[in-house]
Amino acid sequence: MKNEHIYRVNASSTIARSGIATAEEIQPSIIFSAPPEFRGQAGHWTPEHLFVAAVASCYVSTFSGMADVSKFEFLSLNLEAEAIVGKDEKGWLFTQVILRPRLKIAQDTDRERANRLLRKAEEACLVARSLNCRITLEPEVAIEEEMLESEKMGESIPIT
Repeated sequence: MKNEHIYRVNASSTIARSGIATAEEIQPSIIFSAPPEFRGQAGHWTPEHLFVAAVASCYVSTFSGMADVSKFEFLSLNLEAEAIVGKDEKGWLFTQVILRPRLKIAQDTDRERANRLLRKAEEACLVARSLNCRITLEPEVAIEEEMLESEKMGESIPIT
C-alpha cells in the first residue's frame, strides 16, 4: 500500500461568498456559500457544515469498517455531530467537535465491546486525528430488547 494518497477538489466562485465544488468522477457537485452569519446565502452547504460532515462521515465509515474486520454485528449506527466555532485573537476557528454516536445492538452481552469499538473509532478516525481542536465523544449503546420493552410500556429509558 502506498504511503501517500492525494485527494483533489476544485472550487469556483459563482457570486460573492458562494461557489461550486467539484471532484473528478464524483457526483453531484456541491453548491456552497458562507453561512448567513458571515453574510452568505442561506440554504446551501457551508464550509463549516462540510467540515462537520467530513468528521462525521469519517467516524461512521471508520466504525463500520472496524466492526466488519472485528466481525462485530450491530443493528444501526446514527451519529449526531456538531462543531463549535469561537473567536480568539487571530480570528474565528473550530474549538471543539462533539460526536454523539447512537449504536443499536441486539444483545446486552455485546455492550462492552460496542463501547470499546466506538472509542477506538474516534481514536482511529483520520479526519478527527488531523484536527487541531478538541474532539468529544458522547456514545450511547441501546439494546434492541430494551427499546422494544420501553416502547411497549410507553416510556423512555436511559441509554448508556
